[in-house]
Amino acid sequence: MNTSNPLMVRKLLVDLSQGFPRHWLAGKAFRTQFFNALSMSFPVGEQDFIDSVREAALSLPAEADHSSLRATIQDFIGQEATHRRVHSLYNAELEKQGLVNHWQYWTADQIELGRQRNIPALSKLAVTAAFEHCTAVLADLTLRYPEVMAGAEPMLQTLWNWHAVEETEHKAVAFDLYRTLGGSYKTRLRWYGYAMLRFTVMATKQTINNLWHDRVLFKPSTWIDAARFFFGRHGLVWLTAGPLFGYLKRDFHPWQHDNRELAEQWLASNSEQYAIVRGLAPVDLAA
Repeated sequence: MNTSNPLMVRKLLVDLSQGFPRHWLAGKAFRTQFFNALSMSFPVGEQDFIDSVREAALSLPAEADHSSLRATIQDFIGQEATHRRVHSLYNAELEKQGLVNHWQYWTADQIELGRQRNIPALSKLAVTAAFEHCTAVLADLTLRYPEVMAGAEPMLQTLWNWHAVEETEHKAVAFDLYRTLGGSYKTRLRWYGYAMLRFTVMATKQTINNLWHDRVLFKPSTWIDAARFFFGRHGLVWLTAGPLFGYLKRDFHPWQHDNRELAEQWLASNSEQYAIVRGLAPVDLAA
């Protein structure tokens, strides 16, 4: 399966400095603070993804057979670096609204612990591949079911859809690199379990913390919204369970679920929302 296709690095044309409403997602506190929590994880988390892919890529054999994958890795780094920058601006506005980003410190502590324990580069890459799959599943949900973002403030709806498009485009990069370097099925599953547990715990803790600072943690409407968000007709649990468990298959590959058409449709319909910047100075994998 040839999945090492070139990626576009894009600049998102939204102005986050103008701010946005506290409950920007249809006025609903819970789902707003859930997405805010996800944003809080991205600057540190996506830098870690970049670092793990860059480190592992140094072990790629020099043969020309891997030139396509090397080029795609550069594009992956470019896209993730752009996500990191945009979500840093997003998170700065959340701080102005009184929210406190704990997730960035939890992630930094986990990264430092991995360094102290000398976790192998291939294992760190397995963690990145796992998180990339989780992100890709949520991205597919965002693009496939408009109900998820119905009523959102237009600027943030654009931001999350743009992010979902690019997560879809590069969802196989870390996985392909892991497979090319001979990563085992057993190791892939072990680190997937770790990543999913870590994501679930941290997303829950940060969302609750956001709701606390938003002063809506104990409002019945908050938890009614939470129940609908996770267990309603288009609930997160029902829509993500199958794809998330699909990662456990021995023959799994991200592009067995080919949803590139969703990304292409959004890009074609929203070309005024971004500018293509790919083709600037190349990314140095050894930097």
